[in-house]
Amino acid sequence: MLKALSLLQKNLVWSIPISMLLGLACGYLFDASPLKRFIIPVTFIMVYPMMVTLNVQTIFKGRDYKLQLATQFINFVLIPLLAFYTGKLFFSGEAEKFGLWAVGLFLIGVLPTSGMTISWTGFAKGNKEAAIKMVIFGLVLGALAAPVYTKVFMGATVDVNMLHMFRQIVLFVFVPLAAGLLTQVIAKKKFGAQTWNQRIKPKFPPFSALGVTLIAFVAMALKAKSIIANPGDIVSILVPLGVFYIISYGLLSVAGRLFFSREDAVAMVFGVVMRDLSIALAIAMTAFGQQGLTIALLIALAYVIQIQSAAWYVRLVDRIFGKTEAEALPSTVPADGSEPAKVAPFPSPQPDTVRAAIPAINRILYVTDLSATARHAARYACSLGNLHHAAVTLLHVIPDMVQTLSAEAGIDLADHMDPKEWDTFHKSGVAKARAAIHRRIRETSRQVKDEMPECPLTDDNVVVRIGNPVEEILAAADGGDFDLIIMGTHGHGKLEEKVIGSTASDVIRQSRCPVLVVQLPREHGLAAHPADRQATGTVSAAS
Repeated sequence: MLKALSLLQKNLVWSIPISMLLGLACGYLFDASPLKRFIIPVTFIMVYPMMVTLNVQTIFKGRDYKLQLATQFINFVLIPLLAFYTGKLFFSGEAEKFGLWAVGLFLIGVLPTSGMTISWTGFAKGNKEAAIKMVIFGLVLGALAAPVYTKVFMGATVDVNMLHMFRQIVLFVFVPLAAGLLTQVIAKKKFGAQTWNQRIKPKFPPFSALGVTLIAFVAMALKAKSIIANPGDIVSILVPLGVFYIISYGLLSVAGRLFFSREDAVAMVFGVVMRDLSIALAIAMTAFGQQGLTIALLIALAYVIQIQSAAWYVRLVDRIFGKTEAEALPSTVPADGSEPAKVAPFPSPQPDTVRAAIPAINRILYVTDLSATARHAARYACSLGNLHHAAVTLLHVIPDMVQTLSAEAGIDLADHMDPKEWDTFHKSGVAKARAAIHRRIRETSRQVKDEMPECPLTDDNVVVRIGNPVEEILAAADGGDFDLIIMGTHGHGKLEEKVIGSTASDVIRQSRCPVLVVQLPREHGLAAHPADRQATGTVSAAS
């Protein structure tokens, strides 16, 4: 089932129009009125999964205040005005439907940006952390402002019951948000942050895609007979919607080029244009009575334009804002004035070799022993993670006490002790060690984030394993589908250097993904700041 839902999610460009056509046919051939009872549960299916995946802690990280303020100013000042005057221009007819379509367009403009903002920002290689903040801020501000804005701007067009509308927003925004956050807390406590982020959390968004297609189906089915009787209504709606989105993209593209970096500009564009049509559709169909179906028709058609336009904009992002730093290679101009040639960041291959592109780096596993020198390698992990927009997971391995002591003694100590007593002692010691290690890891990650605010390392991406270091590192790398392992070699003492060197050597030899080994400075004689020290790094493309 999840595979089918994931396929649906990846093909929203086609699945929503198909769903709307099926709804149109169903509503024309059969009585669709019984579908009204499914509006609220289907809407919850659509909204709740998006809330589950929100990382609210992100709003307290980073210093992108200028970007966030600019985005929300556009979201709640310029876009509502654009929606209002676009509706006023195109929907000036005397028929009631024109006024209701204007209300629908205004709802699109005033309700918050959607969770799809994050996905589309990622597709275009933008600042995903900033996009998450935009979604959270927009969600709260939009939910509070929508009833007031709609009453002030559209009260003369349609009767707006602010209290009833606010109740619907509580039902479709704040209740799913609270349920989503509670789900995160319970799941992380029960399964751990690593399992939650890598295995459980990715299973929710496809259900949101199912909700979107179902609600589009219901909206079209309930209005099918009216649409088929007046096919010109589709054109009358699509033209102003197209104008609204074209102006939005144009305004944001210009502002992004003038005032922000490529990554921030991409986040701002999708943080504004990806309106939360699911919430707008839910409000339309529940807060405006019978008139809501007419409003819902415009919002349902907006899905088609919004998703199609986003897909096309991703293709044009490099032309509008330029390529990412990783993709933009430096060039040199030949003395003869011929066309510049790009310079590769690595030595050119021999003529008889085939030049292959470097595989994408989306997930980085940073292995650390939490020593003072280990933060030196953390800078490599953060820099590469930021450069490639990759998620960074921190791993610390606690050696198994039984294995370690047995290896030193040359015998299996577990065979010479009472199994129950040893098991109790072992579990208690491991639990205390794990808790202490987690606290130290979080302290370390916060220190790194203070030095490098853009570092993608977060408190949630922390893993503590117990056992043989080589085995646990390799297991974590394989289980998490990582693209790169980063670890360091130490020089505190000859014995420790041999052990750790051996660990790095074994990981390099057995790992299925490349390994970056950073030579760490000794504890003594360190400079005050890691950036003041010099380190050497070697990369092994493990087979």
